[in-house]
Amino acid sequence: MELGLYTFADVSPEPGPGAIGAHERLRNLIEEIELADQVGLDVFGLGEHHRPDYAASAPAVALAAAAERTKRIRLTSAVTVLSSDDPVRVFQQFATLDLLSGGRAEIMAGRGSFIESFPLFGYNLEDYDELFAEKLDLLLAIRDHVKVTWSGSLRAPINDRGVYPRPLQDKLPIWIAVGGTPQSVARAGVLGLPLALAIIGGEPARFAPLFDIYRDAARRAGNDPASLATSLNVHGFIADSTDQAADDFYGPQAEVMNRIGRERGWGPTSRAHFDQSRGPNGALFVGNPEQVAEKIVAQHRIFGNDRFLLQMAIGTMPHAKVMKAIELYGTKVAPIVRRELRRPFPPWRRRLPDSQSPDSLARPRGGLAGDAG
Repeated sequence: MELGLYTFADVSPEPGPGAIGAHERLRNLIEEIELADQVGLDVFGLGEHHRPDYAASAPAVALAAAAERTKRIRLTSAVTVLSSDDPVRVFQQFATLDLLSGGRAEIMAGRGSFIESFPLFGYNLEDYDELFAEKLDLLLAIRDHVKVTWSGSLRAPINDRGVYPRPLQDKLPIWIAVGGTPQSVARAGVLGLPLALAIIGGEPARFAPLFDIYRDAARRAGNDPASLATSLNVHGFIADSTDQAADDFYGPQAEVMNRIGRERGWGPTSRAHFDQSRGPNGALFVGNPEQVAEKIVAQHRIFGNDRFLLQMAIGTMPHAKVMKAIELYGTKVAPIVRRELRRPFPPWRRRLPDSQSPDSLARPRGGLAGDAG
C-alpha cells in the first residue's frame, strides 16, 4: 500500500503577531515535500483553494517547485477543482509537471468542498453537477487523444485540436476524489478511474459500503475492479508519545474545523469529541508511531485500499512539529505498515522504464474536506 501526505497549505486567516503568511507557508511546504521524499513516503498531495486561509490556489506551480527538490515521491493535486477550471489548462499544467518530475504527476479531480472558485471564475452554481461531469469528460478525452474533437453545453467546442505538451507517462493518472456521495463513487467506477475517499469524521467503517458501490459499478460497466485503485484521505498526527500527538494536533485541527463549522452550521467541536475520534473506531489517526501504524493496518483490512494519505499540516501547526511528524511517518510508521501488508504495488501503477527514470533506483510510485467529488 502506498503511504503519503496531503495538505491545503493553511495560513493564518488574520494578520498579527505569530501569523503564518503565504510566503512562509509555501517555503515550508517545499521543505515538507522534500523531507517526505527523503524518508521514503510514496505520495504528496496539495489541495486547491481560493480563500484567505489557504495559500494553494495553484497546486501545479508549487508541486513543480517540489519536483526539482525530490526524486521518487509522486506529486498530485488533492484536489483540482475541475468544475471551475479549464480542462485544457489543467492537463497542460500537470503534463508539464509530469515532464519536470520524470513521470511522477497525478491529478485528483473533484467538485470541491468550497464554492469560492465558482463566482471567481464566472461559473453558475446552478450548473454545479453538470460542470463537473462535462469537464471531466473533456479532461479524459484530452488525456486519451493527442488531437481532440469535443462539444458540450457549458464550454466552447474543440474541433480536431492538439493539446500539448504530452506527459511522460503513457496515461496521466486521473483520480476522482469524493467526500461520501454514492453517485460520485459510482461514476468513478463506471469510468474506470481510481477513487480517493475523504473521511474526516464519524466511524470510518461506515464508509466501507461506498467502496462496494464503486467496485460493483466498475464491474457492471465492464471494468475490472482489481485493476482500480482506492485511497483513504484522513486527518491525523504523529509524535513520539500519544499525549504529545494529541496535545499538538488538537488546537490547530479544532480551530480549522470550528471555523469551517461556523460557515456551514455545524456545532463546535470539543476535546472530548476529539479524543473519541482518535480512538480505535474514530476517523482521526493521532498517536505514537505504533498506534498510528496499527490503525492504518486495521482500516486497510476493512477497506482494502491501495493508498493512504494523511493530512497533518492542518491549520497553523508549527512547521518544526510537522517536520518531526513526517520523519516519524516515514521512518517509524511506514516500515510497520509495509511489514504487515507486504505485497506488490497495485497493478494500475506503471513502472517507468529505466531509461526514463530520474535515477537508477527507480521503483513504482504511486484531501480533502467535505464533499470533494
